[in-house]
Amino acid sequence: MPDEKQQLILIEKNVVPETFLKVLEAKQLLKKGKAKNSTEACKLAQISRSAFYKYKDSVHYYEDKSAKKIITLYLTLSDEPGVLSSVLTALYELGSNIITVNQNIPAEDVAIVTISVRLNQKRISSDGIVSFLSKLHGVIDIKII
Repeated sequence: MPDEKQQLILIEKNVVPETFLKVLEAKQLLKKGKAKNSTEACKLAQISRSAFYKYKDSVHYYEDKSAKKIITLYLTLSDEPGVLSSVLTALYELGSNIITVNQNIPAEDVAIVTISVRLNQKRISSDGIVSFLSKLHGVIDIKII
């Protein structure tokens, strides 16, 4: 008798049954708000509601958790127009996903900013981000907290 513990398997997309791919498509339509409910998502994905409900809790996209990491940056920035914007642009260009930004009211010509980002570590490390951002105009200090 097979082990009753849940077991996960990883299968290449090109050999997955089309029904599973359509279930994934319907789930994405719901998640992104492109479908108001499961009935609409099933119509758009061209899948029966019974197939959707049968597999929706068992079929998921694989996300390599080891390649992604959330860090929070504590920055001291010069209180000048465009400095925060250049930091955010650089983070985007480095392939990070910005989760939160919190800027305090500037005092004594500096602003304290905390930014939480999800890194794709296959592109750049947290130390690499610190090194890159510290070279930008207006970045006075940067730490990972």
